[in-house]
Amino acid sequence: MSRKVLSRRHFLRSAAAVLAAPAIVPARVLGPLAPGNRINLAAIGVGGRGGSNVWQDFVDTQEDVRIVAACDCFAERREAFAARANARYGGNFCKPMADWREVLARPDVDGVIISTPDHWHVPLAFHAARAKKDMYVEKPLGVALAWAWKLRRAVAANNVIFQYGTQQRSSKEFIRAVELVRNGYIGKIKSIDAWCADMKSSGGYAESFEAYFHDTTPAPVPPGLDYETWIGPAPMKPYTKTRCMEWGSYHIYDYALGFIAGWGAHPLDIAQWGLDRDDTGPVEYKGTGEIPSGGLFDTVANWDVRARYADGLTLHFMSDRVAKDIVGAMGAHVRPFMDHGTTFWGEDGWISVSRGALYASPRSLQTARIRDDEKPVVRGASQGRNFVESIKSRKPTVNPLESAIRSDTISHLSDIAIRSGRALRWDPATETISGDPEASLRLDRPMRNPWTM
Repeated sequence: MSRKVLSRRHFLRSAAAVLAAPAIVPARVLGPLAPGNRINLAAIGVGGRGGSNVWQDFVDTQEDVRIVAACDCFAERREAFAARANARYGGNFCKPMADWREVLARPDVDGVIISTPDHWHVPLAFHAARAKKDMYVEKPLGVALAWAWKLRRAVAANNVIFQYGTQQRSSKEFIRAVELVRNGYIGKIKSIDAWCADMKSSGGYAESFEAYFHDTTPAPVPPGLDYETWIGPAPMKPYTKTRCMEWGSYHIYDYALGFIAGWGAHPLDIAQWGLDRDDTGPVEYKGTGEIPSGGLFDTVANWDVRARYADGLTLHFMSDRVAKDIVGAMGAHVRPFMDHGTTFWGEDGWISVSRGALYASPRSLQTARIRDDEKPVVRGASQGRNFVESIKSRKPTVNPLESAIRSDTISHLSDIAIRSGRALRWDPATETISGDPEASLRLDRPMRNPWTM
């Protein structure tokens, strides 16, 4: 592929080509939308999680949505997804597209679903905002907080809808846990435990680590892969099969922070949501972790981070191997250990929630519901449905951009504290690290030309 510069000229040229074809009128130009109006979405990244998420949350479950473009660096993936979607729709609605810039130039696209490797999340969302496209962005948010701040400005300037793809804010057990916590059922919150799997956890992770960690021998780029675009703003490195598969995109620091963010986004988001602190975060961080060497993966594993909010409330953020004994001490009425979860410790009890389960002390809270006169949280049938409803209503989603930035900040500062080997002081108002210029450099990353924001 030629290294096309991200330019206004290119976008206009692409838009003109699209307009020359029979046009579909975009939903946003029709004015206020009736519930039955169709929303046209483009999927950017349709392999692995992207393919399953778009299919389950949009294609198969929302009749007022059409995926009109499938964009991926792998030709086989985009073509297979488009063919499957068109078979489901019974017509030639979905077009396989290689270049995301041409997707954003299409006037018939109302919004995008971004499910690429992590290092592309924020750049694509930024350019989508500039193109005035609403966006659903898979977690975690990105690889540099400075990139996220640029996205914040672009989203605000262009008045676009943002949904964060953490899913758990639309799951009944998490909704109920957060409502109980916010309405004082366990009293004032004193501390929170949040944990998730790491790259060497049991349940297949450790086995996959051993299988792929040593795949460092350069190999020919396979036909059908646009490797230049896949690498994008990250440093160019020789191709290996694992680099461009799920495990490489999760655990190579050029493309991700690892599970400290990729998995950590879930329990940390619930912690922030339960505290009703989507606009702030802890002010101090210190922690330890392991960084493997001698192979392909170099993100943090087996971490143990302690953070403190300005009011003294503490957050213990751990990998599941650290958390296992701590969670196991909570009582016999907690089911066998889950590799992820969030526990709120209050003055009058505790609530612990993970996928499919809510446990509490006192035990009566396990089946409790808030009263009609108490304050509920915003609820959605699913994260995808909430996104579509927000496109129509122009109301904020259940997981707006600020919630994504603030929970992602916890992962980033945890990572920086571990890598620097020092405790960090953070100002959530100015979003700066105090008194540590070296650590502050890690808040940003250079972007490889021509991929810019």
